[in-house]
Amino acid sequence: MCGIVGAVSQRNIVPILVQGLQRLEYRGYDSCGVAVNSAQAQMGQAAGLQRARSTSRVAELVAQVNDEKTGLQGLTGIAHTRWATHGAPAVHNAHPHFSRDRIALVHNGIIENHEELRAQLQAKGYVFVSQTDTEVMAHLIDSVYTGDLLQAVFQATQQLRGAFAIAVMAKDEPHRVIGARAGSPLIFGKGEGENFLASDAMALAGVTNQILYLAEGDVVDVQLGSFQVFDAAHQPVQREVLTVNAHSGAAELGPYSHYMQKEIFEQPRAIADTLEGIEGIVPELFDNPASVAKGLAAKVFADIDSVLILACGTSYYSGCVAKYWLESIAHIPCQVEVASEYRYRTSVPNPRSLVVTISQSGETADTLAALRHAQGLGMDKTLTICNVATSAMVRECSLAYITRAGVEIGVASTKAFTTQLAGLFLLTLAIAKAKGRLSAVDETQHLKAMRHLPVALQSVLALEPQLIAWAQDFASKENALFLGRGLHYPIALEGALKLKEISYIHAEAYPAGELKHGPLALVTSAMPVVTVAPNDALLEKLKSNLQEVRARGGVLYVLADADTRIESGEGLHVIRMPEHYGELSPLLHVVPLQLLAYHTACARGTDVDKPRNLAKSVTVE
Repeated sequence: MCGIVGAVSQRNIVPILVQGLQRLEYRGYDSCGVAVNSAQAQMGQAAGLQRARSTSRVAELVAQVNDEKTGLQGLTGIAHTRWATHGAPAVHNAHPHFSRDRIALVHNGIIENHEELRAQLQAKGYVFVSQTDTEVMAHLIDSVYTGDLLQAVFQATQQLRGAFAIAVMAKDEPHRVIGARAGSPLIFGKGEGENFLASDAMALAGVTNQILYLAEGDVVDVQLGSFQVFDAAHQPVQREVLTVNAHSGAAELGPYSHYMQKEIFEQPRAIADTLEGIEGIVPELFDNPASVAKGLAAKVFADIDSVLILACGTSYYSGCVAKYWLESIAHIPCQVEVASEYRYRTSVPNPRSLVVTISQSGETADTLAALRHAQGLGMDKTLTICNVATSAMVRECSLAYITRAGVEIGVASTKAFTTQLAGLFLLTLAIAKAKGRLSAVDETQHLKAMRHLPVALQSVLALEPQLIAWAQDFASKENALFLGRGLHYPIALEGALKLKEISYIHAEAYPAGELKHGPLALVTSAMPVVTVAPNDALLEKLKSNLQEVRARGGVLYVLADADTRIESGEGLHVIRMPEHYGELSPLLHVVPLQLLAYHTACARGTDVDKPRNLAKSVTVE
């Protein structure tokens, strides 16, 4: 998703800006740009606001800014990677946007009243050169600018409806950048004799580790040797500067061809890190590290009578798996909602329900909005499963479990998903124990199984050569069907999502028992049918569903546990999983589906790590 970097310094800041953009590339984008405010002519460029923009990768932008004739230099600047919402991916829609060559602005988010504001500004004589809502903001700030950029931002943002994080500079104030946020994340970075803005601490990795997370409605005045934060009422406020050791997104690939492949193979370590130090199931595992209040989890778990899970995309599917665990192990009702839908429907709030949000980044706009909606309905028992300890999701929830997947650069989530499942399984056990529904024997067995997960995952990863062979078959297909039952139906959904988002093959997932209720009409030899077949209570039912496919000429690709007695034959391809893993089986069965999607995408020649039209951290609705 869109990324922001801004800086005020005593040195040429352009290399820092474009390096920040490179560290945000993993989020996904379709254009990029950088602008500087030069107090005097230099390097062949005129004084004032200058910019370079591109619809190619940041590497092409770097070539532009380093060009001897057209390059940029400046002590103050802003930069941006854009994921298109309003207006196609084109240079004239790329950020930064200018207004009358005296205001420059970059923006994450969506302005809902941009059409109304556009009409008002056009009536004042402003000419628009883009289709973006962002250009509206640049002209709006210009229209009220009288020499003090901070006051202009105060005045302009009061007229905006929607979500935004912005960085703005004015030609006549060459050592100043103003940042503001409402609904989209923005941070301030404190340096030595220089200061920064960014949408993600990763953008400033190696530049500064002194990070201030702006609160909702905050505005920050960034100058050369000073900064001041103002709250939503425009009053000066103190915010804590934290030491945050963000890791650079430019991690080494090592022996791997893509970040997605690397991250798939990092899952044993990620699971081990996520479970590190856990000797027993205690509520304190879910006390929020961002909160001074300790012991809250025990009180919350004792009081709740149900669970509501809010999430999007892959995180939603992890929540769907957790529903099976929570109801079968903890015996507590669980509802899973697509976050982007939940806040827009009339629901029945339950103050005794535990609201659980799941997010890799902790900044997912739809999930944050759904969380705030639930809180607004009086549901104040909140917990997040999140991979970023400093994120908005962690700060806004009472309880938290921080997964330790590490930086995930590939847009298609892999290790974040399996670590979410690990965290959710721990949550299930903690609630079950708090309710007196987890015996000491069962606790010991579950913990033993969890500690064995890294070894079990290594055995599954050894199946990669067989999945490469399957991928050669899939590469020529345009449609695929995924089947699962019970606990593994969400895993089929996740497998279909992975295939469609990186290989661009249309894929759908169904509970296997639903085949005869419609999807069977699609089955032909041209549509491969992938089936997750663990040796569980539904195995015999699943075998009947497989026969329904074979009887109609369908070609089956089955991930079967070793003792399922499903044998390869004509139209039936079987890969045997190393071992049956009971309740934790979803963590193992999803890995072959990740590898299948990855190698199919490689065979089709798609951009695996940056699939078209998608973004990593979705910070707009």
